[in-house]
Amino acid sequence: MTHELHQHGHQEQHGHHGHHGPGGTDIDWAVMAPMLETNAELSTPLYRQVMEWLADRSPRPGVIVDMGSGPGVVSCLFAEAFPGARVVAMDGSEPLLERATARAARLGFADRFDTIAGELPGALDALEGPADLMWASNSLHHLGDQRAALAAFAARLAPGGTLALLEGGLPPRFLPRDIGIGRPGLQTRLDAVESQWFARMRDELSDAVAETEDWPALLSGAGLKHTGTRSFLLDLPAPVTDQARTFAADTLTRLREALTEGLDPEDLATLDRLLDPEDAASVYRRADLFVLRAHTVYTAIRPA
Repeated sequence: MTHELHQHGHQEQHGHHGHHGPGGTDIDWAVMAPMLETNAELSTPLYRQVMEWLADRSPRPGVIVDMGSGPGVVSCLFAEAFPGARVVAMDGSEPLLERATARAARLGFADRFDTIAGELPGALDALEGPADLMWASNSLHHLGDQRAALAAFAARLAPGGTLALLEGGLPPRFLPRDIGIGRPGLQTRLDAVESQWFARMRDELSDAVAETEDWPALLSGAGLKHTGTRSFLLDLPAPVTDQARTFAADTLTRLREALTEGLDPEDLATLDRLLDPEDAASVYRRADLFVLRAHTVYTAIRPA
C-alpha cells in the first residue's frame, strides 16, 4: 500500500487529516500547504479519471463531502466534475480550509462550496443533512478505530448514496533500479523502512484498533454494499516538468527526514546526493527522472 510519508510527500497530496509526522512529531499543515497544493495539482490527471469513474456510480449527487480535504484541490475538482452539486470540504486544519475557500472562489465555485473545520469522524455532526457522495482520500488510516469511523461515514450517507474510499495502491517511483550512485534498489529499501514507520504511526494513535486491510469487507461491515474497486495510474515519463521534479524532491525529503534510523549510511548518502540541487545526479537535474504511481479506490453504497 502507499503509506503515510508518501502521501505527505506528494498526499498528494490530498487527504491530510492526521497530525503525525516524521518521528511522531505534529505536522504544521499551514506551512506545508503550498507543497500539498502543488503536489495535488500534479496528480490532477489521475483524479479526473477517478471523477469519471465515480460519475458512473453517482451520476447526480446533490451534496458531496470531501473528508480530509486539505487545501481543496480535489474538492474543487469535484465541483468541476459535478456542476450541480454542493461540495463540502472537511478538514482538521482551518488554514488549509481557508486556502480551499480561496481556490473555490478563484475557480467560480464559491456559491456551492462550503467548509467544515473539525476532526473526523466528529466533524460529520456539523453536516446539515445527508451526503450523496462522500470521499475519504488517505484520511481513514489516521483514525485509530477505522471500523467505527466507517460506520460513522455510512450513517451520514443518504439512502442510495456512495462512499468512495482511497486507500492503498502502490508507492511512487521516480528512478530506475540502478541510478548510478549508491547500491541499486534504493526505493525498494525505502518502502520496507517506511512500512515499519507506518505500523508505528498506527500503533501510536489513541484508540488504535488493528484491522485487516480488507476494505470491501470493512465497508460491508459498516452496512454498505461494496460496488467496485479500481486502481488509477499517474504516468509521467521522462523528461518531466519542474513540478514533477519538485514532487520527487518533496517526497524524498520527507522520507530522508523520517527514516534516518532505518537506513544505512550509504543509502543516506545517496539520498543526500539526490536532494542536492548542485549535484548532477540529483532529482533536480537528472534526465531519467519520471513519476509513476497508483491509487486504489473502493466504492460502496448505502442501501435504499
